[in-house]
Amino acid sequence: MKRVCFLLKVRQDRLEEYRERHAEVWPEMRAALRDTGWSNYSLFLREDGLLVGYLETDDFEKALDGMERTEVNARWQAEMAPFFEDLDGRPDQGMRPLAEVFHLD
Repeated sequence: MKRVCFLLKVRQDRLEEYRERHAEVWPEMRAALRDTGWSNYSLFLREDGLLVGYLETDDFEKALDGMERTEVNARWQAEMAPFFEDLDGRPDQGMRPLAEVFHLD
């Protein structure tokens, strides 16, 4: 499994609503993520809006492509886009994996 970490920035004035929305992620969105190869997926949000995402997958591009083909992801991304700073498009298109420089196995 490959470990993937990415950063995004949530708008300061939308932090609480972002937390609330993620406390109730749609069951069909959860299922789509699992079905397309996302595992051990977590989001961490700092008070200044820095969002850290982490997941494990065999192939990140394949996992992204799988979600791209789902209707639920299109709806979710459309609803989440207004929460983010500095994005031209959907949040999932702004995920740029960070280079892993250390892992304690």
